[in-house]
Amino acid sequence: MRKTTLLLAVLCTTALIYVSCSSNDDNGTANLADVASVGASVTIDATNEMDVNTGLSVAANSATSKTTDSPAGVCATITVSGTTYPRVFTLDYGTSGCTDSQLTRKGKLKITLSGPVTTTGSKMTIERIDYSINGIKLEGTIEYTNTTTVATVPQWNRRVINGKLTDLQGNVYTNSGMYTTKQTAGVDTPFVLTDNVYEITEGTHTVTASGGGTLTLTVAETLIKKYSCTFISKGKLKVESNLINGVIDYGNNDCDSNYTFTNQSGLVYNLVM
Repeated sequence: MRKTTLLLAVLCTTALIYVSCSSNDDNGTANLADVASVGASVTIDATNEMDVNTGLSVAANSATSKTTDSPAGVCATITVSGTTYPRVFTLDYGTSGCTDSQLTRKGKLKITLSGPVTTTGSKMTIERIDYSINGIKLEGTIEYTNTTTVATVPQWNRRVINGKLTDLQGNVYTNSGMYTTKQTAGVDTPFVLTDNVYEITEGTHTVTASGGGTLTLTVAETLIKKYSCTFISKGKLKVESNLINGVIDYGNNDCDSNYTFTNQSGLVYNLVM
C-alpha cells in the first residue's frame, strides 16, 4: 500500500476540499476523475451537516431568546413567520454573503419546524434558495425528523431530497439519501449545543456526476459528528460504483479536516477540507 502526496488544485472539486493524490503511478492518475467524485461526496456530506447545525442553532435559539436574534455562528438576517408551530425561519445571508468561521454563505435558508426538534415526531425542513457556501452552489431539501423511542437516546432520520452541488468549475453532482443519527452526549443540556455529540449509525446516499457516473456510499463504521467540530471526525463510508470502489476513512476522532480514501487496489488518497 502506498500513499501518494501531491496537491492538485484542478481537483479542488469545491472550495472546501482538495485531493492529495499523484505520482508516477499511472493507475492513480487515471483514477483522479473518479476520486474527484469521492471528494464531491465528502463535501456534500459536510455541507449537509453544516446546514443541519445551522438549523439546530436556530431551533435552540428560538426556544431560549428572541426569535429574530442570530445565534452564535449565524451571520444571516433572520425573519420569523408564526408564533406557534409550524414556524418558519428565513435566514438571509444576502447576495454579497457574510462570513463566519471561514465559511462565506450567500442566499437563503428556509427552515420550517413542525414542532420542537427534541420532540418525537417533529420535523425540521431546510430548503436552500439561491444558496452557496464558499462559492459552491447547493440546492435541494434536508428533512430532519425526530424518531426517538428511548428518551435518553434522541434519534433523527436525515433525508436529502433533490440534492444538487455545483462546484467552482461548473461540475454538477446530484444526490439523495437517508442517514440515522443518534445523540450520545449533551442530552442533559438540551439548550446547550456545544457539548452535543452525534453518531450516524446507518444509512446510504447516492451521488451522480453530470457525466453519469454514480457512487453509492454506505455507513460501514459509525460516523462521529461533534457539534463543536465543523466536520465528521471518525468513522468510515463504503464507496461502490462501476468505476471505483473503496473506503472513506474520517480519522481518529480528532477535530480536524483530514480524510483518506483507499481504493480497491489499496492506493490511498489524502483528502483535506
